[in-house]
Amino acid sequence: MSAIYIAGIAVCSVFAQWLAWFLKVPAILFLLIVGLVLGPISGQLDPDLLLGDLLFPVVSLAVAVILFEGSLTLHFQELKGIGKVVRNLCSTGMLATFVIVGLAAYGILDLDWRVAAVLGAVLVVTGPTVIAPMLNTMRPNKDIDRILRWEGIVIDPIGALFAVLVFEAVMLVGDEGIVNHTLIALFKTVSVGLSIGVVAGALTSFLIRKEWLPFELHKFAILALVLISFTGSNYLAHESGLLAVTVFGIWLANQDDLEIDSVLEFKEDLSMILISTLFILLAARLQLADLMQLDFKVFLFLAVVLFVARPICIAVSTYGSELPFKSRLVLAWIAPRGIVAAAVGSVFALSMIEAEIPDAHKIVPLIFTVIIITVVSQSLTATPLAKLLKVRQPSPNTILIIGANHVARAIGVGLKELNIDVYLSDPAWENCKMARMDGLNCYYGNPQSEHAERYLPLTSLKSVLALSPNRHHNALGVQYFSHLLGEQNVYSLRSSTNHAKANKDSATFLSRQILFAELGNYAKLSSLISKGGKVSATRISEEFSWQQFQETNKEAIPLFVILEQKKDDDTVRIRPFVTDMAKPPEVGERVISLQPPKMSLLKESNNKEMKIGEKIGSLNSEER
Repeated sequence: MSAIYIAGIAVCSVFAQWLAWFLKVPAILFLLIVGLVLGPISGQLDPDLLLGDLLFPVVSLAVAVILFEGSLTLHFQELKGIGKVVRNLCSTGMLATFVIVGLAAYGILDLDWRVAAVLGAVLVVTGPTVIAPMLNTMRPNKDIDRILRWEGIVIDPIGALFAVLVFEAVMLVGDEGIVNHTLIALFKTVSVGLSIGVVAGALTSFLIRKEWLPFELHKFAILALVLISFTGSNYLAHESGLLAVTVFGIWLANQDDLEIDSVLEFKEDLSMILISTLFILLAARLQLADLMQLDFKVFLFLAVVLFVARPICIAVSTYGSELPFKSRLVLAWIAPRGIVAAAVGSVFALSMIEAEIPDAHKIVPLIFTVIIITVVSQSLTATPLAKLLKVRQPSPNTILIIGANHVARAIGVGLKELNIDVYLSDPAWENCKMARMDGLNCYYGNPQSEHAERYLPLTSLKSVLALSPNRHHNALGVQYFSHLLGEQNVYSLRSSTNHAKANKDSATFLSRQILFAELGNYAKLSSLISKGGKVSATRISEEFSWQQFQETNKEAIPLFVILEQKKDDDTVRIRPFVTDMAKPPEVGERVISLQPPKMSLLKESNNKEMKIGEKIGSLNSEER
């Protein structure tokens, strides 16, 4: 029967994640609902009965992996450049939230002071898994978007680390309450955690640099080291394991010459599996009796969390900044709690219940109540609030190009010269490096990954062009962004004439292989660019019609049409040439095309002559 329950949890996890993807909302909401339905509502799932004595080890190890994956994204170099506001949010603002929520839990809910302190520490964490989907729908201005995304990324490991330290401190006080004993025990715990984390990070770095560890074993070996670091650290000093794995991840993240992208991608996939399973198990452990014990005082506590703690946190963090008042209002409202708070809090609750600390059984119901209220209320009201305060971004106008190869770079440079926002993405570092040398923004990695949700400007994307020579990369990008942006805004380039005839791809991918019409495929574009072809723009006028352009530029490949700009609108709007293009370029519009070498040189010469003529004319007018 245990196998059936485990398989059922896996199926339910996938369904909840799919439903969240389909409705474009945080997955944590549906995982929570599934857990409640399977556990306290229907009584079909009892995690304590299913796993028995393994429950606590399984939950603890899963949390260790989740924290390790989160800490892999914390780069000190990026932390320095994220701005004063985000630094304050993850330091003074975090401390302010901890104090206010802890005092509210102690004063309003009458919790044991140790439980109140741990609850306040756990609830400082937001997390990118709940923030990112909300921001993608809300589309706030760049300041708000940047601050909230970076707060979720940075406060994930820092807040969890802070919660671990608070938990260790309150657990070490004991009945004696001797300060010296507590400080010595805390010093031992922190020292062991830091030492194990640094040793594990240094050992892993050494093995990878010396190539003593084959590439195919990187993922499995690092996972094994995470688990042994966690358990070994806990064995030497009680509850120091979470600190050890967090330090381990931060160490690896800040080794510039260490290639760990495949490890990060693996940990993202593993974290999704663990988060989905863990959240259902934790929600299923909730008891209706515990939830019923939460009386009206909980609403007062929630009011403090939402309307006192967060606004004061933002006021402290933005003091002295130039951030507009409307932006501060939005920041003061949005702080949904996520899986890290639930997972870490559950581990702490299990330990505190074993230690027979009063009110420890209330930690998990309270955390889940805060998660439900913050996720639901803020998901529903974030977009209307942004509209009311007029802090939403204008219509998205950035073009994401999948691929940073020489074809994608040539097209990207051509679009950028025409003041069109472009952003490239490629999993090959050499391609990304070349793109950045050309002055183009480029994301290093797969654009459909969870990591990309944190770093790509998804809220400003208008359309996606899949220009990779790898049909697999193009197909994945088309599938992912067709749902996010709509099929009408996602296009793919055929690899070659032969590949265009292949029928092994999905219907969505095949239907979007229409970029640059019949003349356009990667092989032909690559050949033209290699021979010296250039991307240039030509205005269509009454004197030079679209038909005349086609007759004059028979070897050129039309790429885009720049639409005529409206009055008082600086936004440059374009549409790509596609198969069966219904509307040809009109008078006043410009055609962006890839010109063959001779034609592109002639156009450059004509442009130079026009500029020289304009300069001579201006000099003559000055003399007159």
